[in-house]
Amino acid sequence: MTTLKKLRFKAALWLWARALPVLAWKRSLPSLLALTKPRAAAPYQGLPAHYIVRRVKKSTRRPWVMRDRPCLREGILALRFLRLAGFDPALHFGVDRQSVKQDVLSAHCWIVLDQEIILNPPTPTMVEILIHAGGRLVPPAHANVTLSQG
Repeated sequence: MTTLKKLRFKAALWLWARALPVLAWKRSLPSLLALTKPRAAAPYQGLPAHYIVRRVKKSTRRPWVMRDRPCLREGILALRFLRLAGFDPALHFGVDRQSVKQDVLSAHCWIVLDQEIILNPPTPTMVEILIHAGGRLVPPAHANVTLSQG
């Protein structure tokens, strides 16, 4: 893994971390998730997943905007850059079952890679409602079936 590749990765991540709140403004979830699809094949191939996740956490640790949605910001960034490194991660969305009876619904998202949660693990009270994997949104019950078909 070259130093130049790491420097390009860090610079691109830094720029995306600052641009994402602007890009996310009044955008639908499918439109926001479309930003994670890389145009280049895998320019960061060779960077380990744990390194990418650690850098994502570091680049978003003091947000000025999107403070109320840190897991979404980190999830979108991790999804994009893990894909740019050649990985096939999934972004899972959940709702806290205890918040359903409250005025404000509590939601969360996390990244799964190779059946392992690698970023922002959910709390035990979270109910998984949606998965973005393989370039599409699917309900959790159909994720494996849908992914194996396409």
